[in-house]
Amino acid sequence: MRVNWDTALSLGTQLLVERGVPAAHAALQAEVLVEGELKGHPSHGLQRLPRILERIERGLIDPASEGSWHWRSSSFLEMDGEKGLGPVVAQSALGLICARAGTTGIAVAGIRNSNHLGMLAYYVERIAENGQIGLALSSSEALVHPYGGTRGLIGTNPLAIAVPTAGRPMVVDLATGVVSMGKIHHHAATGLPIQEGWARDGGGKPTTDAAAATKGSIAPFGDAKGYALGMALELLVASIAGSALAPDVRGTLDADSVCNKGDVLIAIDVGEQPALLASFSSYLDRIRNSEPADPTHPVTVPGDGASQRRQRALHDGIDIAPRLWSELNALSCSNQSLVKGHGQ
Repeated sequence: MRVNWDTALSLGTQLLVERGVPAAHAALQAEVLVEGELKGHPSHGLQRLPRILERIERGLIDPASEGSWHWRSSSFLEMDGEKGLGPVVAQSALGLICARAGTTGIAVAGIRNSNHLGMLAYYVERIAENGQIGLALSSSEALVHPYGGTRGLIGTNPLAIAVPTAGRPMVVDLATGVVSMGKIHHHAATGLPIQEGWARDGGGKPTTDAAAATKGSIAPFGDAKGYALGMALELLVASIAGSALAPDVRGTLDADSVCNKGDVLIAIDVGEQPALLASFSSYLDRIRNSEPADPTHPVTVPGDGASQRRQRALHDGIDIAPRLWSELNALSCSNQSLVKGHGQ
């Protein structure tokens, strides 16, 4: 079914506020989830909200916390999220490192004891809006099997980068698994099979059954290359954030454990260089205007697809599974459906 983005945002915010989340924190958490929907990534969208609500109710999330921090050095921020909502803690860190990078040139935040961030692109885009280069890394449960292996031992370990230009920043957001576990769960929830080569089941056998894959492991993207990058990011995040390694990580996909994965945010200040940013924009346009292998599919640069999907969804609405929309409305403490979708 099709739902207006602002309607989805209002419902998400309401459900969080009803469970004691401060209004500003609720609006930010809901915004990050709706951004996932707008950009065509429901795996990082509203399907995660029921679990967040349950984690709040069980005391696994402190909805009021913005985290505590100290500067380990002039440009290294060490942050304890104190079980706060991931976006809220990350926003606190971003404000600090973006301001510090203006003085030191670069600032890094290592975050532990915080909850799931959602799409990492959201955070690096905020850094790029400040005229700085942004990087974001996160770790997860052991969801990816080693290259040549069958059992999950490595996190999906996503990485996002945003580089400012004279126009829209160039944004990369990818996981080192061939897909995210959130996407596997989305396929399972909607009854869709997954592609061959994406995952193995709980017995270590290749599968296209999404439900079976949720109990198994995901393949690394690009075989040995994705495996190597995932391993490097695993150790990098744990060393900077002081967080657990994948086999011991809990809390991003369950409502039973305190979340102990790690996050790293980096802001790099490049100063006022309008000519350089203009050259970046010209370079990206040169790539977009290059000859495509298939005339029906023009060449794009990273972030173009998400930006285009977002613009369409802002105008046309977002597609949400009717079962999920009904579940969200039923979770309201008022026991009344806040809004109805359209275009069913």
